[in-house]
Amino acid sequence: MKENGLLLVNLGSPAAPTTPAVKHYLSEFLGDQNVVTMPRAVWQPILKGIILPLRSWRSATFYRDCWLKEGSPLIVYSNRLARRVQKNLPDWDVRLAMTYEKPSIADVLTAMKQECRHVTVLSLFPHFTQSTTQSIIDQVRAVDPKIKVIDRFADEPAYLAALAQQIQTAWQKKPYDRLLISYHGIPVSMVKHGDPYKEETERTTAELIKRLDIPSDQIKMVYQSKFGPMPWLKPYLKNTLMEEAQMGKRNILIATPSFVTDCLETIEEDQVQNYQAFRAAGGQELDVVPALNDQPAFASFIAQFVKEQVQA
Repeated sequence: MKENGLLLVNLGSPAAPTTPAVKHYLSEFLGDQNVVTMPRAVWQPILKGIILPLRSWRSATFYRDCWLKEGSPLIVYSNRLARRVQKNLPDWDVRLAMTYEKPSIADVLTAMKQECRHVTVLSLFPHFTQSTTQSIIDQVRAVDPKIKVIDRFADEPAYLAALAQQIQTAWQKKPYDRLLISYHGIPVSMVKHGDPYKEETERTTAELIKRLDIPSDQIKMVYQSKFGPMPWLKPYLKNTLMEEAQMGKRNILIATPSFVTDCLETIEEDQVQNYQAFRAAGGQELDVVPALNDQPAFASFIAQFVKEQVQA
């Protein structure tokens, strides 16, 4: 039996880029009341009668466009990260689970509890928000409320340094007019109810500006991936891209700090859909900084950070 185990948790992905698989995934994801806080009696008929029939087929086409030989990009890159973290923690048992679909948090934790004296869970979402992190905490507590959950890490200097280096390297490749630092959005209503996400993402942007050798007037913070009719955090990435193109800012770089692994949002949404909107508005070059994925500096940060948190 090992003394320590570490479970890394990311969002999850459909099992296959097919309409039935995507429908199953979206049903689980959008059926989570931490994600959509509307009363179930109101939301479930909308989800099952309108959202799933319309969105599943369309989302499946997007997944097919970015699917890798080994599977879903999010799963593939998360697995690579877990393997690299394992190399940094040779005496630990490092595993991966997903909030939705497989491998499930409950299944992996149950197995790890049989083989490790102490298990720590790290959410792979740098910032805390109800719609992602709280669901991880709820699922862990359902297995064992005593398990330690590290629920954010965006303020950690080593993480910020790795992220800033990744952005700076990409920025130096071309003469960009603007850097857009884009975070996954959340409904404004969550922020009004006390969710710390907006404040945390603003803090990350401020810290990145300090570390980047890029004029601050060339950097703008935005939010992406809006879902549904309710207002989400602004400014919206897609709208900003079209505005920037119309104002003559035709060469833009996007960095996505809230996504530690490349996934549907960074690959299909940004590099295809948002690129098309940007070009239609008169833009030329639109590039996306690769996520940290299994970068050695990121894996090393996770290993050291978790050890420090466990010893604290």
